[in-house]
Amino acid sequence: MDLIAILSGFGIGAIVGMTGVGGGSLMTPLLLSVFKLNPAVAIGTDLWFACITKTAGSASHHLSGHVEWRITALLLAGSIPASLATVALMHYTGITKGWASALTFSLGIALLLTAVTVAYKQVWHAVGLRLERWLPENRKAPLTVLCGLILGVLVSLSSIGAGAIGATLIMLMYPRLPSHRIVGTDIAHAVPLTLVAGIGHATLGHVDWVLLGSLLIGSIPGIWIGAQLTRKMPEKVVRTLLCVALVTAGIKVIN
Repeated sequence: MDLIAILSGFGIGAIVGMTGVGGGSLMTPLLLSVFKLNPAVAIGTDLWFACITKTAGSASHHLSGHVEWRITALLLAGSIPASLATVALMHYTGITKGWASALTFSLGIALLLTAVTVAYKQVWHAVGLRLERWLPENRKAPLTVLCGLILGVLVSLSSIGAGAIGATLIMLMYPRLPSHRIVGTDIAHAVPLTLVAGIGHATLGHVDWVLLGSLLIGSIPGIWIGAQLTRKMPEKVVRTLLCVALVTAGIKVIN
């Protein structure tokens, strides 16, 4: 299974390198279907995978000046308390069948939401420009915190949302930001959020550390090769394949 894990990590890494999204969205369904982890362990393992793989990306974007730290701080002001509260509730109530069903359902919904955000990326930008007319600057800060709160709950329950969904929310709130700053800010926010949620799941025993190590071994070269391939493959083709995979996985998980 180690070889399968390394190859799986490589495949997910390649998709992330080609599209910028899809790591968490595809890793958790893979952990459920191929490695037969229970939903809670799959989510906890994926949170650590996301945190570790995105740390290098966050540092790179910071050094390039691509991170809007004020927006990152506002998102974290909502997401970190929300994540802590969600994990605390899981600690308090214990992992029952009800929680397992909630985790699985939230995972399926998050996958379908991610598919929509990936498929209609340009549409969300246009929507954000229209919202600007009714969204004065003094309201953006509290709404950004609210977006962070939603992401904190979603990521803690499903391990999904800090990538494509987070970037879409930033785009809706700040449509004038260049795309590289949206991506950089989104990744910078994702690292501490997935770390906090990952630590919470680890305290519940929801991480398969051996499997995580094998996945990371494969993902590092996979991301680099995917980044090279993105220049040769049409973006529409890659995004279409990713959306089909997300929708299929989402429907399968919910059912």
